[in-house]
Amino acid sequence: MTSTSRLPLLAGLPLAVGAGLAIPVQGRINGALGARLNDGIAASVVSFSTGLVVMVLISLLLPRGRAGLARILPAVRSRAFPRVYVLAGGIGALFVFAQSFTVGILGVALFTVATVTGQTLSGLLVDRLGIGPAGRKQVTAIRVIGCVLTIAAVAWAVSPRFTGTAGGGSDGGAAALLVPLLLPVAAGFLMSFQQAMNGTATVHYGTPIAATLVNFVAGSVVLWTAYAIKMATAGPGNPLPGEWWYYVGGPMGCVFIGLGALLVRSLGVLVTGLGMIAGQLLGSLALDVILPASGTIVAPATVLGTVLTLAAIILATLPWPRGALRSGHR
Repeated sequence: MTSTSRLPLLAGLPLAVGAGLAIPVQGRINGALGARLNDGIAASVVSFSTGLVVMVLISLLLPRGRAGLARILPAVRSRAFPRVYVLAGGIGALFVFAQSFTVGILGVALFTVATVTGQTLSGLLVDRLGIGPAGRKQVTAIRVIGCVLTIAAVAWAVSPRFTGTAGGGSDGGAAALLVPLLLPVAAGFLMSFQQAMNGTATVHYGTPIAATLVNFVAGSVVLWTAYAIKMATAGPGNPLPGEWWYYVGGPMGCVFIGLGALLVRSLGVLVTGLGMIAGQLLGSLALDVILPASGTIVAPATVLGTVLTLAAIILATLPWPRGALRSGHR
């Protein structure tokens, strides 16, 4: 078995934040592509297919990529890890589909709070179960408090968007958002499991490049199958747009999937996820300020909620003294 080197918290956490910055940008692009094509599945196929092309090129051109490519089949055949882990890309496919299908309905802010809620809850669970390569991490009271504060702060940060949506005066305003919110919540919840699976596979492949490639292969198979069924039943949507920027969502996915696979071994699933959440919020806020979408609201609550979220993440990720507010005393 090969292994990747571990990164200290002060080096790994900024990388996780940087990876998270790509998520809202990808969400905005995939959401716009879904609206342009009038087809969320087609937009997801485009995003995953472009990401797959990028990962194939990286795997073939870089020596480390070729070395990882050679280790994939031996690792799977020898059952170095559960074979179901190679299907982690299906979770990524669900996440991209959720972006393409719901960002146009919810906006980047509501999509973010939904995925953050699911990801934060499952991050605690995955670390407790020890599914990732970092092994089991005890659930302390400080971690739980930090996670609860993170969810509350994110909700506060996007509360102006809730108010603006529900302010139409009819019951359909907020209620109409409930069903679309469930999809990104589920996608966010499964993301922690995806990161744990990818992190474990990375240890055996020796590089996150191989794990990311396998993700895009599995996700592309799932999405192309779904698209073929959709084509057979409903026909094609609108033609592909000519603007180049519609096609950079997939390469951005390569960034946060690859970094996530690399970082979970050093930071654990929860801390990696929280770092990416910080990046998501900062990226969402920057998008809303620099390139606001229609109906975007940048209110004081958005800024203050983002700041409180960062503080909550710091609370949950700092290496507190052993036994400090531990939830289970011996």
